[in-house]
Amino acid sequence: MKAVILAAGCATRLRPYSDDTPKTLLPVGGVPILRRTITSLLRLGFDQFVIGTGYLEHMVRDAVASWFPNVDVTFVTNENFRTTNNAYSLLLTRPYVETDGFILLDGDVVFDIEVVEELVERGPDCLAVRSVGQIGLEEVKVTADVHDRVLAIGKHVPVRSAMGESVGIELFSAASSLRLFQALDHRVREQGLVNEYYEAAFQEVIDHGPTLYGVDIGSMYATEIDTIEDLIAANARLAQVPAFDVRVAGVRMAV
Repeated sequence: MKAVILAAGCATRLRPYSDDTPKTLLPVGGVPILRRTITSLLRLGFDQFVIGTGYLEHMVRDAVASWFPNVDVTFVTNENFRTTNNAYSLLLTRPYVETDGFILLDGDVVFDIEVVEELVERGPDCLAVRSVGQIGLEEVKVTADVHDRVLAIGKHVPVRSAMGESVGIELFSAASSLRLFQALDHRVREQGLVNEYYEAAFQEVIDHGPTLYGVDIGSMYATEIDTIEDLIAANARLAQVPAFDVRVAGVRMAV
């Protein structure tokens, strides 16, 4: 199974922590975010990884090679990472995943492994939604019908009508993958919308027929590390749980 992890951005809101370290390599609970993510996905059977890089790319490449020397990893460079957004980075991965089902994650998401288990159990064409806790105006929000079919997604969605907050983890079938990259190409390449979030392409897919389902993860933990406050909160949260084991059965890794 394939996984796409987007980790190209500069993370300016995390300065000075991100001045000389990519956000995805910042430790949370004593383990770099990207190492935590790949380890969890390996445990669930994902065995091919496409990682979108840009800012301090060499550090990401070197870290992954040292941690996972025998894992199938492809790096895709966004050379325009300073002037584009994650929709552009995702489109660059098209040659490697367009005809396959895959899981998509932002490179700054810290999550309980049960979140991905829930999506895999539900089946493809779904995304994780956090309904517990406060939802901010700047968060990507989701509205859905009574059958949890997503109707709208984006920061523009009113809080009062939202099912919850999208946490940046989505699972696509091969058919939806094809539609998604068509929508990305239409928006990014044809319309020049290089600086928008990929949720705009999700919305275009939804508006033209294919269905995405919101999966409420309840009290399971999943958070994006966007600010210093997010980093402090995540470290405080993970300090209360057992230490994360970076080992994966059957996979040779550096520990």
